Amino acid sequence: MPETPLFWEIASLDTEKKNPATENIDLATTTEVLEMISNQDMLVADAVRSQLPYISTAVDTIVDSFRRGGRLFYFGAGTSGRLGIVDAAECPPTFGTPPDMVQGIIAGGSQAVFQAQEGAEDDPNNGSRKVIELGISPPDIVCGLAASGRTPFVRGALDEAARRGVFTILIATVSRDLIAGLGVKADVIICPDVGPEVIAGSTRMKSGTAQKLVLNMISTAAMIQLGKTYGNIMVDLQQTNAKLKERSKRILMNLTGVDYDSAEKYLTDSKGNVKAALVMILAGVDLAAAESLLARAGGFVRRAIELK
Repeated sequence: MPETPLFWEIASLDTEKKNPATENIDLATTTEVLEMISNQDMLVADAVRSQLPYISTAVDTIVDSFRRGGRLFYFGAGTSGRLGIVDAAECPPTFGTPPDMVQGIIAGGSQAVFQAQEGAEDDPNNGSRKVIELGISPPDIVCGLAASGRTPFVRGALDEAARRGVFTILIATVSRDLIAGLGVKADVIICPDVGPEVIAGSTRMKSGTAQKLVLNMISTAAMIQLGKTYGNIMVDLQQTNAKLKERSKRILMNLTGVDYDSAEKYLTDSKGNVKAALVMILAGVDLAAAESLLARAGGFVRRAIELK
């Protein structure tokens, strides 16, 4: 029986190839195994750095989308899908975003987060149907996550999004030439080429690390450009648990010099809005004025204070 086209497609991927630096890993001591893994992990940051121009374009487009009421959707399968869900889930508590502003979609549905649903990624129609089901349209953005760049579920989502005029991003961890050879298309392609994995085909390792780094950059940089920080302090967090309530007080104390009781009072007066409380303290205004200044400043605390 001859090999299938899929066999050769997968065989062409660097992530599936044998890594000469770890070919004797099964004979190594525990310390040697860890050194091999660490040495390979050190290659990931430079691979990501090489993609900064493409990441910058993606961030600027996402920020523009958010300002026009758009949503960001991460589509992925397996490890890639889980990473997208993690990044999306962390945006509301960290940056005070609505839950639907950044969404993670994984092949196989929510159960695939906890237990692999391997066959769910094989049909591109599953991805395209999800785009239709979610009503994705401009100014929304679809970002596909696929270490290989070829995952059918992700390609189906990207293709359907493109048909609808939606801006598309692909985050893969193989070479740009290989992605082009596969015929995968997106408006922006981010592809830190991490090379062969420590264990051939185990893309939860270097590929997963690279994708996580890129996602950290995309969501964090976008939120900074939307005024979600004051300096390097996150000030649009939601006080949804005891830790975040205490962190909010500490932020006010550190940035304004007020004491604990005063910080608690300002948070109460601002209805839990840390940004508004900061403007109230630093600009010496009431809540209504603080909200007005923030609106005029596009949500940036520093600019709001300067407008006083």
